[in-house]
Amino acid sequence: MFHDNEHDNLQEPIHNPYEQQPTASGSYYSPRSGDAVPPVAEHDPASVTPKRSSLKVVKALGIFAGIAFLSFASIQCYQFAVENASLKKFFGKEESVAGSTETTESNGKKENEDKVDHSGTAKPNENQTDSVITQDWIELAARKDALSIPDIVDKVTPSTVGVSSTFVWEERYNDMWGFGSPSTYERSAPATGTGIIMSTEGYVLTNAHVIFDEQYGGAAKEIQIVLNEDYYEGETQIAATIVGYDTEEDIAVLKMNTNQQLKAAEFGDSDALRVGELVIAIGNPLGLDLFGSVTTGIVSALDREVTINEVTMSLIQTDTAINSGNSGGPLINSYGQVIGINSLKMHSSYSETTIEGLGFAIPMAHAKKVVDDLINYGYVRGKPVIGITGRDVSEAISQAYGLPMGVYVTELTDGGAAALAGVKVGDIIIAVNGESVSNYDELNAAKNAFKAGDTITITVVRNGQDHDCRLTLQEKKPELAQ
Repeated sequence: MFHDNEHDNLQEPIHNPYEQQPTASGSYYSPRSGDAVPPVAEHDPASVTPKRSSLKVVKALGIFAGIAFLSFASIQCYQFAVENASLKKFFGKEESVAGSTETTESNGKKENEDKVDHSGTAKPNENQTDSVITQDWIELAARKDALSIPDIVDKVTPSTVGVSSTFVWEERYNDMWGFGSPSTYERSAPATGTGIIMSTEGYVLTNAHVIFDEQYGGAAKEIQIVLNEDYYEGETQIAATIVGYDTEEDIAVLKMNTNQQLKAAEFGDSDALRVGELVIAIGNPLGLDLFGSVTTGIVSALDREVTINEVTMSLIQTDTAINSGNSGGPLINSYGQVIGINSLKMHSSYSETTIEGLGFAIPMAHAKKVVDDLINYGYVRGKPVIGITGRDVSEAISQAYGLPMGVYVTELTDGGAAALAGVKVGDIIIAVNGESVSNYDELNAAKNAFKAGDTITITVVRNGQDHDCRLTLQEKKPELAQ
């Protein structure tokens, strides 16, 4: 129990044991008053002022006055900042503040017109004081007046097909005990890829490795083109024939005969590509179960030289996902134009780990001439050929047998350039036009620096003696061996 403040100031009365103490009322014992309970003064409750309530009112009024003062000061500071040019320049808000002021002065009709254009598309709110306009990476990477990704997909997907190839080859097995003649077995293996409809006449563009594999007997024995069922009715699996292919270019042209109203792809200029530009891939990764998968990315590099199967190609590098089964499919720009043929995904040469975000496509500017020649002639014109078959003389073989490093000739093409120039089986080619070559790759690189019809000099070692053979390069055709 608490006492009033005036009780705290009372002096303690002197206790006289002989003096009769007045009877007091109370409810607790205090050692200061002996055995008695201290008297309780009788007061009128109305006469006592509640000081605690008065303090709360004063505090509330003070807080309210402080908030009002801060609000007034903030408004004055903002108006001062708006009107002061030097402060606007210092904080870098000159354009945004001015733009905000102009917007607030415009009437309601103007604001509504700004928010919605004639096409009914909402525009960003211009009342924002922040002048930075945020965009996602797709908008930043796309060209001006680009199509949306769904529109691009709708435009190109009908022109994207599946390619199903069947390879057939023979293998020979000897009896495990060595008795009898070897047995021959026919084997087959399927393969799938992606293709692009080039014309309404049924020409389809794809990679050569989709329909040709030396390990499995060469060209596929049977090829089926699979159309997208979401865009075509009736027969969607159509037999196709090979018009032509070039394994060095990794390009093949197929032809299907059908009554379907085919939609041909639109092709663009790959030379106009820029690094960082948006690109889209459509294909059938891991087989036809994932038919028509769409992936997006950017152009990572242009004119990237990559060597595959002893052939160096200049390709478009992209981080768009390109997996097994995407081969032969379209790489598309933001206008919905095919600007590349997806060819491969790079794998690490140091381990079995796959390198992500490293895909390559053949640029259409280069593929156009190859495709035209394949359709018109069945092969790519102008490519030079020496007319030999050979194998490398490695450093180990050179040291073991005392032979020079180079290309050992194992076979000559009848009527070929090498045979006509006097090259013989058993010769070792060591130089082209005076530049040494130590293996087949170097010989091909030296040869490919020329075109069919050019004359070169190759140096061969025969019986320990050097001989120069002057030959005219012939044009490589399907029936001619390298």
